[in-house]
Amino acid sequence: MTTTLFLVRHAAHDLLGRVLTGRMPGVRLGADGRRQAELLAERLSRADISAVYTSPLERARETAAPIAARLEVEPQTFEDLTDVDYGEWSGLKFEALDEDPRWASWNKARSTYRPPGGETMLDVQHRAVASVERIVAANPERRAVVVSHGDVIRVVLAYFLGLAIDHLTRFEIGPASISSIAIGAWGGTVLGMNEGVAE
Repeated sequence: MTTTLFLVRHAAHDLLGRVLTGRMPGVRLGADGRRQAELLAERLSRADISAVYTSPLERARETAAPIAARLEVEPQTFEDLTDVDYGEWSGLKFEALDEDPRWASWNKARSTYRPPGGETMLDVQHRAVASVERIVAANPERRAVVVSHGDVIRVVLAYFLGLAIDHLTRFEIGPASISSIAIGAWGGTVLGMNEGVAE
């Protein structure tokens, strides 16, 4: 039996590319993001999907809502799909982070370096893959949408690609993008990455 998952990064918000939002509350989609979410809903409405799962953060739930509405399903929130806990870096502008040598260390060795007061990327991978396994178990021979965050999607893809955590920056997962995986008892195959249907 095979389950296909569509891993969707949340749509754009107004702090994108300027602030490391992480788990900051109150980060909501901007006008462009709301338009992107509707385009994602249109694209995914043609994929015979049976369930929608989402991170608890506002920007993810606001991306999942029109997708679920178009599919006529109730979105399910999984806490372990939430963004990375960046600890004291959360909410900082990237300009400030670029001046912190710890930020450079983290980007060079994400498998071993822990953001101050945060979680390692291996921690993120463990919880995210566990959520994916729960979703697969609940949707045999079906298709499901999983709305989450860039680095969370990256670690899931890395797991199924057999790619080391330190190499996450070798591929991009853009806002409002779709990556897809087929998963069964035999393992998993990445079918597509970073499909930009809502540019």
